[in-house]
Amino acid sequence: SPPAAPPAMAASPGAVAAVPGGVVAVAQVTSTADKEHNWRQCSALVRRAAAAGARAVFLPEGFDFIGDSPQQSLALAEPLHGDIVGRYRQLARECDVWLSLGGFHERGQDWDSTGRIYNCHLLLDNSGALVAAYRKLHLFDAALPGAPALSESSFTNPGRELLPPVPTPVGKLGLAVCYDLRFPELAQALRGAGAQILTFPSAFTVPTGAAHWEVLLRARAIECQCYVVAAAQTGRHNAARASFGHSLVADPWGTVVAQCQEGPGLCLAQLDLGYLEQVRRDMPVHGHRRGDIYGAL
Repeated sequence: SPPAAPPAMAASPGAVAAVPGGVVAVAQVTSTADKEHNWRQCSALVRRAAAAGARAVFLPEGFDFIGDSPQQSLALAEPLHGDIVGRYRQLARECDVWLSLGGFHERGQDWDSTGRIYNCHLLLDNSGALVAAYRKLHLFDAALPGAPALSESSFTNPGRELLPPVPTPVGKLGLAVCYDLRFPELAQALRGAGAQILTFPSAFTVPTGAAHWEVLLRARAIECQCYVVAAAQTGRHNAARASFGHSLVADPWGTVVAQCQEGPGLCLAQLDLGYLEQVRRDMPVHGHRRGDIYGAL
């Protein structure tokens, strides 16, 4: 039987009173190619989360926009010193919250030479400082039956490094993006580096989300004995593309402790690091890994 877990918090938007400790909010949105629409949607949810007592707010991949085509995505992309990031830095300051901006279309320093962007997960502290920028390692190229083919690598550069977990008010946070979820080696490497929370901001397709979203997130939580925080896109972005939704937080036992369904909104959860340490003590899986046989992570 699982260790006694902290009580789950209500998942309805704006319904949770402030609780001392590690309260996180997960925002679920429907981004389009209209940046102003997306900003209004996301900033309103961040303000609502801060009013509900969240110390950290997690936004999904493509929070800035989801374009109608690779060409439009390239045209709309901005550098880290551009308007979009500047707005969110000010928002973090105003709301006194940390922000996980889960998949920013970044024109990097090599934009002029490559003409490609990065899928960049940004972490801002509550002063608005940029404390981490993780560039997605695994790019999503798939042609699923009955769905439009997606080829992220046709216009996006892959990242070149995994960042060490970042100390935050809610725990040590390991950064990833969407398709990274399918690579347990990445999650294990973050766990080995000290992560207490893994975050997978996403825009999962409807077919893959229905089949794999929750089971993959719960698996990463169980095998790494970490909290998993997963903000997701939801609904129809344009004529060709829709996302599954169902943003969630899973605890280190793999229990889903907060979850959105479909449509924009928030869910909130209390992260209890004492409970996390209890789970790891009771079943010290990480110390039992046989790196001498199959390689260390």
